[in-house]
Amino acid sequence: MARLYVLQGKWIDVVLTFITGGARSGKSMRAQMLAESQEGDLVYLATAQAFDDEMTDRIARHQADRDARWRTVECPIDLPETIAREAGEGRVLLVDCLTLWTSNLLLGEHDFAAASQQLLGALASANSPVILVSNEVGMGIVPDNALARQFRDMAGRLNQQVAAIADRAELVVSGLSLTLKP
Repeated sequence: MARLYVLQGKWIDVVLTFITGGARSGKSMRAQMLAESQEGDLVYLATAQAFDDEMTDRIARHQADRDARWRTVECPIDLPETIAREAGEGRVLLVDCLTLWTSNLLLGEHDFAAASQQLLGALASANSPVILVSNEVGMGIVPDNALARQFRDMAGRLNQQVAAIADRAELVVSGLSLTLKP
């Protein structure tokens, strides 16, 4: 259910949007387009970490796609706290992406269950629109090792939880968006 807040003297719906799909499906572009179509300051919450040249290049390409209206906040681990701090009247938050955040928590041996609950609480309390991007990782073969299966299960459960509380959910395939909710 959308929450309401006042922006420039009028009531505005606070919408939580969840965008999922496969790798390189156009999710981030769709999320950016939705964010840029809204009024307010644009805040990009980046969960990626550049551990190699390929990821450094990928991050640079994403940054080049955003214009000067965007402010980037890096939050590879502390996403719930960052959402709570950055959400506010006149802002639109774009989280890219929950899948990398899940990887960061798993590989850093953080308490994923507790972090997930903190994230859901931060999203429920946010008083600005939040758009979240996440890969759909459960449509392929069953991974052949325990770590990959653990990641798939964690990401899948988190996607279900976020989609359940989202006002709007979309599946992006080959650059095309399919509305799942409402």
